[in-house]
Amino acid sequence: MSDKTILLVEDDPAIALIIRETLIGECATFASVASIGERNAWLLEHRPDLIITDVVLPDGDGIDSLPGVGVDPATPVIVLSAQNTLDTAVRATGIGSYDYLPKPFDLEELTASVRAALERGAQPTAKLDPGQADSHGLVGRAPAMQAVYRTIARLATNDLAVLILGESGTGKEVVARAVHATGLRRAGPFVAINMAAIPRELIEAELFGHEKGAFTGAHSRSAGRFEQAAGGTLFLDEIGDMPLEAQTRLLRVLQSNEYSTVGGSQALRADVRVVAATHRDMRTLVADGRFREDLFYRLNVIPVTLPPLRDRRSDIAALVRHFVDAGRRSGLPDRQFAAEAMQLLERHDWPGNVRELGNVVQRLAVLSRDTVVGVRDVEAVLRENGETATIAAPAELIARAIDDWAREKLATTDNDGEIHEQLEAIVEAALLRRTLREVRGNQLEAARRLGINRNTLRKRLGQLDIDPSHP
Repeated sequence: MSDKTILLVEDDPAIALIIRETLIGECATFASVASIGERNAWLLEHRPDLIITDVVLPDGDGIDSLPGVGVDPATPVIVLSAQNTLDTAVRATGIGSYDYLPKPFDLEELTASVRAALERGAQPTAKLDPGQADSHGLVGRAPAMQAVYRTIARLATNDLAVLILGESGTGKEVVARAVHATGLRRAGPFVAINMAAIPRELIEAELFGHEKGAFTGAHSRSAGRFEQAAGGTLFLDEIGDMPLEAQTRLLRVLQSNEYSTVGGSQALRADVRVVAATHRDMRTLVADGRFREDLFYRLNVIPVTLPPLRDRRSDIAALVRHFVDAGRRSGLPDRQFAAEAMQLLERHDWPGNVRELGNVVQRLAVLSRDTVVGVRDVEAVLRENGETATIAAPAELIARAIDDWAREKLATTDNDGEIHEQLEAIVEAALLRRTLREVRGNQLEAARRLGINRNTLRKRLGQLDIDPSHP
């Protein structure tokens, strides 16, 4: 046990108890309060070595209210939040927090973060003015997206190179723009170039510019993307498609932070943050000799991996709402989605990822005759896409839902010995209600379909408080 003092600010007593039991052996003093007012009163009398705080508290915002209450600016802070958005991650960085853990969090990860923070001790902390931080187009609360948010927030106080990896349509440029918008260079320009769309003989001129007469057709001087992006961010999309000869030139620029235009001799400063992206397997390209290993490591300082949409189906409903809202702002009709239609969208495998989903939602907004989009509307649009609905099996979806439920329960509630019983009740109640609806309340037929006797059915209906006439 160390001689340190930890202050926890958490209004959920169950979560506070779990955190206390987990961390009590990591410090000499563990104090727990449930509001900003209690926190401020405690801080008048004590000086913690570490603060762990929730964001949404009964009397205000745990992040916004922390600066200016007499806390040593060097005291490490770990922020916990169930909001789980990029905005929260960036605001946590804005107060110079040591770490940000979205709820439900892993207790081992929390313990490791606490140990590292206490070992680090009081040190000057780089802080960020996040300005008008918002989602920057990033939508989703799935664990894989939380990792993306945390990485973007940690990039906000430095200028390191970033390599964004992910399948086509996962939103790599959206992430690149978020890195720019929350970073030190957000006041500067964001300039993007798609390396796969530029003829190989013109790539160097596009990147570095050219002088008048440098080649046939160069009738005047032209600024390249490095010059256009000066003071801001240069986004090199589809970097895996860059020809080897251009890779060599780019490597020299990244090593020296200087370049010259095509046909020019004057050295110009490369004053940009480089963010690159690709849907290709970069390590395979390097192994095959199609991408320079030294350039790969120059670009891959901070990797950000975007999950395919099929691996974060729980975010689909929020993404649909996001695209509906965006369409409405651009003049498309507002739409709602029937529960069965949303389930079909959630079960589709989305080979085109978020980009495909956005396209489908916009088409549904235009083509649906009713305000509420139905299953037939979705099926028709998917067929027009040339796809049979590639759908996850219901058993797979159930397994995923149980996994999400169990992870949250195990992380946030003190119910040892009750989780199995709770899950069993949830699943059985859903099965009984659906069966009774299918047979229009006929208990004898319901018992037959379920493979149980009628007395057992009646007993379970009573225990689960299910009215058979209104299941």
